[in-house]
Amino acid sequence: MANTIYIEYTFAVQPVQPASDILIAELGEVGFESFLEQDDGVLAYIQKSDWNAGILNSIGILANPDFKIKAGFKEIEQQNWNATWESNFKPIQVGDQCVVRAPFHEKSGGLYDIEIMPKMSFGTGHHETTHMMLQHILDHDFQGRSVLDMGSGTGVLAILAAMKGAKSIEAVDIDHWCYLNAIENTTRNGCEHIVVNEGDVKLLKGKKYDIIIANINRNILIRDIPVYASCLNKNGQLFLSGFYERDIILINEACAKIGLEYQKKLKKGDWVATAYRT
Repeated sequence: MANTIYIEYTFAVQPVQPASDILIAELGEVGFESFLEQDDGVLAYIQKSDWNAGILNSIGILANPDFKIKAGFKEIEQQNWNATWESNFKPIQVGDQCVVRAPFHEKSGGLYDIEIMPKMSFGTGHHETTHMMLQHILDHDFQGRSVLDMGSGTGVLAILAAMKGAKSIEAVDIDHWCYLNAIENTTRNGCEHIVVNEGDVKLLKGKKYDIIIANINRNILIRDIPVYASCLNKNGQLFLSGFYERDIILINEACAKIGLEYQKKLKKGDWVATAYRT
């Protein structure tokens, strides 16, 4: 099978924040799959089949006079991705119990030691949203619970839920590469009981969960929150991230309309992760 060809964009960003976070959010909207934050900007990746010469035309921050952003791009083959991550990926400590690391790092000895080969999937713990969602999982009781990880990426959130004793876990992502990567990572961590599916909220019809985790983006969350609520058991919990603090009012309104009670938020940089209960 031929290697997938990706386009790698290098963005030099001044000032780096909050411009890099805004840039990543906007790139995600037009099909970029993964990002590596650098000291001076961002590396961003999109499959060549999804790329076109005008891909950046709708990226609003590039025209913002408050920021200076220079972009360049090149083709890379899938086989080069591991080397890219090996040079950039560092272990991530979440709280005092959880470490997310790659296979080329030594085991941490922590209570929750998660081994992730990220490849082209989102969710390593480096991004603020993933880090906060991991913290939500650490802070709550998952023992014996049924869990949905929506927009699962690498599967890291589902894996931590399993390590915390969830009895049944389903991980869902619309991206085929994420689907394959989550299967690989759940196997790496001895969590073969996690059911990984490729698709969207249409897969949730008739299903019920005690806890739903969704780290996607604001617009998709607002669209799909009613579906999540319909899939939650009594006293169920919903954890959301993938949006900025300024977007909380919109997310809270969408949740309140269908009877979800806001409980708390975590904040990291300009990003937030919120928690709700039925």
